[in-house]
Amino acid sequence: MKIELGIGGRTHPLLLPDENVQAVLLPKQIEHTRTGAEVVFRALRVPIGAPPLREVVNPGERVCIIASDITRPCPSWLILPVVLDELSAAGVADSDITVVFALGSHRGHTEAEMRHLTGDAVFERIHCVDSDPNDCVHLGVTSWGTPVDITRIVAKADRRICLGNIEYHYFAGYSGGAKAIMPGVSTRSAIQANHSMMVRPGAHAGKICGNPIREDIEEAAAICGIDYIVNVILDEHKQIIHAVAGEATLAHREGCQFLDQLYRRRISKRADIVVVSQGGAPKDLNLYQTQKALDNAKHAVRKGGIIVLVGSCREGLGEQTFEEWMLHAEKPEDLIQRIQRKFELGGHKAAAIAMVLEDADVYLVSDLKPEAVEQLFMKPFSTVQAAVDAAMGKLGPSASVIVMPYGGSTLPVE
Repeated sequence: MKIELGIGGRTHPLLLPDENVQAVLLPKQIEHTRTGAEVVFRALRVPIGAPPLREVVNPGERVCIIASDITRPCPSWLILPVVLDELSAAGVADSDITVVFALGSHRGHTEAEMRHLTGDAVFERIHCVDSDPNDCVHLGVTSWGTPVDITRIVAKADRRICLGNIEYHYFAGYSGGAKAIMPGVSTRSAIQANHSMMVRPGAHAGKICGNPIREDIEEAAAICGIDYIVNVILDEHKQIIHAVAGEATLAHREGCQFLDQLYRRRISKRADIVVVSQGGAPKDLNLYQTQKALDNAKHAVRKGGIIVLVGSCREGLGEQTFEEWMLHAEKPEDLIQRIQRKFELGGHKAAAIAMVLEDADVYLVSDLKPEAVEQLFMKPFSTVQAAVDAAMGKLGPSASVIVMPYGGSTLPVE
């Protein structure tokens, strides 16, 4: 069997004997007749739990559109023109609209990256800014103790419209919905307070009810206020194949149900080897983002098995605190002990990697230097084939293999 796995802007081929392949976890194929902006247009015609957007906003109101940053695969350049048409139909002037990129704890954008996210026409037409964690308004505190500190321009807007894509999130359950507000346009301390609950029961991929992090996120967003969401679901080629629009919670839930049809995949048992790709750029720009695929893969590998993680990581580790934790630990156990002593945003992903390493070896296929990979407690490889051959050499020629070509989106369940 030959399988192509995305890494950066290219692919790596993998050849496997058919008898070793336990499963290739691909998205379920759901018949659809519309793609791209047409899907978004249709969702805005049939909103969920809310009237049409043009009936929600009014002339003279200051409108913030909160959009995903460059680390997310959300094709905002397809969504924004459709949303702007709705606002224009309601009589909202372009000068009253601001697109705010939800950075969370990520780096700021270059102008070229902003243009890419919006498209040139929208960038020239609408004021576009990054969220600013140093200029926020304190709006309150959630019942979980999380401060609701929101970027000023968002907090002071008359209307807030949140864009995003829905996929699995390893402790918030799903992305999308209210995550545009928390952590999207929140302070680092607020994000840290929310994310510190990742160690609690119920904080895992594919779970909403009883998930403390998702519940806290939605409570924070309710304090801030979301007037509308427009969320999309992408196929494995990053095409929009479904969209939901309307009330923040109801529309998001319907989007999650559609995602489950595509990407929640049942397995008969855990495999000796799991080969997992984040799916290529932009989702594998750094290890901070590529970790999502690793966390999904842990649900498919047996204890003592090997995960072959495929991600370019051409921008390095991707986050300062995460990098400091990873590079200063003498062994993976140090990271787990450190997070138990004190939760720190960025360090949480280092600890999550360490928890995977407790049960499986990780072979990393990336653009990082081999000595840098070894410092991360992983074994470096330059090609997927070499990594899998080495894994089979260690575990034996009859080792079972599960392949996850779109591991950041795919959730294996037994």
